Amino acid sequence: MATKTAAQQRAQAKVEYDAFVAACPSRRLLDRISDKWVTLILAALGNGAPQRLGTDCVGEPRPMRYSELARLLAGISQKMLTQTLRSLERDGLVSRSVTPTVPVTVTYELTDLGLSLYEMMRGLKAWAETHMDEVLANRETYDPRPAPPA
Repeated sequence: MATKTAAQQRAQAKVEYDAFVAACPSRRLLDRISDKWVTLILAALGNGAPQRLGTDCVGEPRPMRYSELARLLAGISQKMLTQTLRSLERDGLVSRSVTPTVPVTVTYELTDLGLSLYEMMRGLKAWAETHMDEVLANRETYDPRPAPPA
């Protein structure tokens, strides 16, 4: 087997992490971070459960207890919240801290890696909230049309 040069190794690594390649492991990561609950959990931890003032959210990233997240994320089941938090912790996006109190206090906080992803995702969340009326209007226009021929 021939030895690869540094340039060849970099080129190989670039191919290995190309999300357009079917076997690329980054596709699994994209699947995970594109999940609605991941997006909302990152937004919650990044905003620190802000108070709503008009349409703007204010708040700084801060640790949050499980129950705070559950209250903030309307519609999420306990099982889904637990699974999502565990997957985020596994990926290094969220850290979990346990304080030995009675009862035990568990908090979740964005890591530096999680904060970098939050910065990108908060723009996506803001875009969705800003443009939802336009999307809904476009759906109403599109939906009554007959399906295009195959």
